[in-house]
Amino acid sequence: MASAAPISADSTSTLRTRWYVLFIMMLAYTINIADRYVISTVLEPIRLEFGLSDSGVAFLTGVSLALFYVTMGLPLSWIADRHNRRNLLAISVTVWSGMTALCGMSQGYMQLLLARIGVGIGEAGGTPACNSIIGDYFPADRRAMAMAIFALGAPIGAWLGADMAGAVAAEYGWRAAFFVLGIPGLFLALVIFLTIKEPARGQLDAPSESKSDAPSFKETMRFLWSQKSAVHGMMGSGLSAFWGWGLMWFTPTFIQRTYGLDVGEAGGVIGPIHLVMGIGASLLTAWVVAQPAYRDPRKIVRLLGVVTALATIPSIIAYWTDSLQVATLMWWIFIPAIYFYIGPAFALVQNLSPPRMRAMFVAVSLLIANVFNLIIAPQGVGLLSDYFAGPDGADAASLRLALLVLAPTGFWAAFHYWRAEKYIVEDQKRAAEYV
Repeated sequence: MASAAPISADSTSTLRTRWYVLFIMMLAYTINIADRYVISTVLEPIRLEFGLSDSGVAFLTGVSLALFYVTMGLPLSWIADRHNRRNLLAISVTVWSGMTALCGMSQGYMQLLLARIGVGIGEAGGTPACNSIIGDYFPADRRAMAMAIFALGAPIGAWLGADMAGAVAAEYGWRAAFFVLGIPGLFLALVIFLTIKEPARGQLDAPSESKSDAPSFKETMRFLWSQKSAVHGMMGSGLSAFWGWGLMWFTPTFIQRTYGLDVGEAGGVIGPIHLVMGIGASLLTAWVVAQPAYRDPRKIVRLLGVVTALATIPSIIAYWTDSLQVATLMWWIFIPAIYFYIGPAFALVQNLSPPRMRAMFVAVSLLIANVFNLIIAPQGVGLLSDYFAGPDGADAASLRLALLVLAPTGFWAAFHYWRAEKYIVEDQKRAAEYV
């Protein structure tokens, strides 16, 4: 049995280097989220220009990106577990950023569809590589904190994709929003390639682990399935994305239709919430899980379950009320919860997987989350909205009903976090001792 004693982080890299790497990984995640969700802000102008139904624009929004994101995620993660992750990340950022800019050059539905497919292919290699790199710069008992800092990219990216993109679109048209968010990623890719050092794999885990051969895909999947807490944790985080981020896809459109706001004003309602409360929730998560009491992983999944269940209530009220003031207040309460889970959920997946399975574990977790979030949620909401509207076409009332069907699924996510608590201590030990 291999020793599970970790190597000190100080023996592998300086404090400054670790935090620089974490900052750059967070920036990559920021660009990832901004480029993915900018289309939700300009959804209504695109729908109107191309003459689409809600289900039609939903396919353009999520499914086109997600099918290739999911398809490419596993092979690119297989590469990340065996080859240079820094190079893979730099290439991935280049592809998705370039394709985001190309979205702004689209003159028709098919061109925009193909560009969105390119975004999905590029993004598939990003988050697993980031997670795996961070896992080799921070030891196991600091990963939840590090991943919570990494998760700051989500609220910052969502703010860029909502508030900033909305303002640009209102002033210069929806195509300009894609240029503003896509081009900076090309420069970030160069920074990653020139300044980030590929870390030794498994350097902060059991010493023998870094010398072992990478396990086969079949072996990885067999071990993952045996980790019951990992399965429940992945389902919990996947359903959190389905619930929270699924609602976010159509929220700018819901605001525009229900309250008569333009694209810039709608982005101005949601954007500041993502920025202020998203960052606040992510920093609070980092502080909480850094406390000595939260070195017990059972307390982390328990916290995730409680926060998710409580936040589901205002998520229902936000789409039920006819008052913009009440809805906005509910979004200020509910939206932080869709950031609260990200860092701890990534860290739990890392700590439940051996180092040479880490990128693949993250990829499976992302596959589950993105099937729910990018395929089922937007397409399901679009189809339901068209169904509730009938032959007259989708409107504010039909979209409201569709979103109210989705909102209660936060309780389902909370259930899986609760079940993960039963198995997580033993499963984390098994991952540390795996040879």
